[in-house]
Amino acid sequence: MLFQVTGNCPLPVSYRLLSAEDSGFMEARATQTATAVGTDVPWYRTVTREQWRVLMAAKFGWMLDAMDFMLYTVAVQQLRAYFGFGDDVAGMLGTVTLVMSGVGGTIFGYVADRFGRTRALMATILIFSLASLGAASSQTVIQLLLWRALLGIGMGGEWASGAVLVSETWPAALRNKAISIMQSGWALGYLLAAVSGALILGVPAFGNEGWRVLFLVGVIPAFFTLWIRRYVKEPEAWTHRRRSPRGKNPFAEIFGPTLIRRTLLIILIGASVQFANWGVFFWLPAFLARPIEQGGAGMGIVSSLWWLVPVQIGAYIGYLTFGFIADLIGRRQAFVLYMLAAAIVVPIYGQMAGNATMLLVLGPLVGYFGYGYFSMFGGFVAELYPAAVRATGQGTSYNIGRMAGAIAPYTIGALATTFGIGIGVALSITSAFFVLAALLIFTLPDRSGQALEA
Repeated sequence: MLFQVTGNCPLPVSYRLLSAEDSGFMEARATQTATAVGTDVPWYRTVTREQWRVLMAAKFGWMLDAMDFMLYTVAVQQLRAYFGFGDDVAGMLGTVTLVMSGVGGTIFGYVADRFGRTRALMATILIFSLASLGAASSQTVIQLLLWRALLGIGMGGEWASGAVLVSETWPAALRNKAISIMQSGWALGYLLAAVSGALILGVPAFGNEGWRVLFLVGVIPAFFTLWIRRYVKEPEAWTHRRRSPRGKNPFAEIFGPTLIRRTLLIILIGASVQFANWGVFFWLPAFLARPIEQGGAGMGIVSSLWWLVPVQIGAYIGYLTFGFIADLIGRRQAFVLYMLAAAIVVPIYGQMAGNATMLLVLGPLVGYFGYGYFSMFGGFVAELYPAAVRATGQGTSYNIGRMAGAIAPYTIGALATTFGIGIGVALSITSAFFVLAALLIFTLPDRSGQALEA
């Protein structure tokens, strides 16, 4: 028999008697906790090899997910010319992908709870990789839309699976840092998409079909699943729960009387930040590429992609440092800092068309504050749900918010088209949603550093 120590303090504050069948699970958790509270050893030396493998699987999965999604945004100018559609249709295609990512997150949150986090992660990577391959063969806008919709399902499911996998595997005291490292994969994926576009779209031999070659690059992530299958195990939290009798329908649980308020608030916060984020970064390549007289920055299609590099370097640093800042000043306070800074920087950046120096200076700040706060969500949301419905709750609440925020690409494109105000000006409306999210975050409890609920 074992006694479980509960509470945040390294010293025992309360105990409950555990049965013998719980012993193995709790011993692993006790070892993990003891490792986390040591103060004489640097934090990164306390992490086991298995925990690093889990983190790398989630990080690189998210990186490759980002690459496949952003290949469309870096190619959108060439796609507009090839298929002959306007900003409204271009934005609609992006919105469809994001809406379906919400569907994918909901589906694969349940799959991760039912069949395992690692299995769900591999399945989602295969889906968005094969969807990118299919998109390369598109002959009509409808075909392109269908393949991008399928890609969205994989995209949303990957985050729901990977974030829970990391949250359940890493010690509570290191969860903020781990999620920050995982989330930073998005910036690397965006960079890969931008560099791939710059190298491929400008090749004369490809003509106006360079986008097909670009989408073919998106099939590469499928091979990453081979590594995951061999080296990444299911977390103890899931395997332990699997041995227990099955509970209620997880969707009935997260929308039941105990959790529904929490679920709805996460949806609202997710919708606010997703609208703000996608309103900015979906249209950023187009803003940089377009002529100044059309409301853009006048960089041209290929040159503009290199201008995305400093933005994504800033984003990468923003993702990585969020967890450390959260540990210093508090996670909600760090989130508010990022939100308010983004609300200020983004409109200024949108007014800098034609000013290459200011675009270069402000670009890393836009990336840092406009992206880095996403490092909060993986751990923050996971801590608000019990193990039996954790992936379902995280995947559903966050991704329904993503579906609501998915109207941003269409909204920005429609505003720019209807009122002729240019993409740069239209980006300014995202500031209101950054501020709204900063206010809403205080409606939910912050359980940073606490053990996940069993």
